[in-house]
Amino acid sequence: MAKIPEQDSMLQNQIGSGTKIKGDIDTNGDIKIDGTVEGNLVSKGRVLIGQNGVVKGDVKCANCDIYGNFDGKIEIAELLSLKASSKLTGDVKTGKLSIEPGAIFTGTCDMGGNSSASVSVKTDAKK
Repeated sequence: MAKIPEQDSMLQNQIGSGTKIKGDIDTNGDIKIDGTVEGNLVSKGRVLIGQNGVVKGDVKCANCDIYGNFDGKIEIAELLSLKASSKLTGDVKTGKLSIEPGAIFTGTCDMGGNSSASVSVKTDAKK
């Protein structure tokens, strides 16, 4: 009998160029953004913001590579990598940070090996 791979945590999600999403995204897998996202994003995997990608909101994930534009608050459990074409405006909390020459970073950074960034989804308990 063939074994079916567990797709839940390995699923690659993609928001294509020309696509605009307003709202929150929650995924167990990796996600690549080549379009525009206005809202919060939580991923248990890697978030990749492509060269034409734009994200405005809060992001919480395990790892993140930014080639495009990000504006908001970002919490990375492990590594945030800002590529030469990236522009980040906002607050960063990460375990490790890599910035290539040419990247633009405006904001604050809290970095350390014991990052408390969690990639678990928290529900808002308003009463």
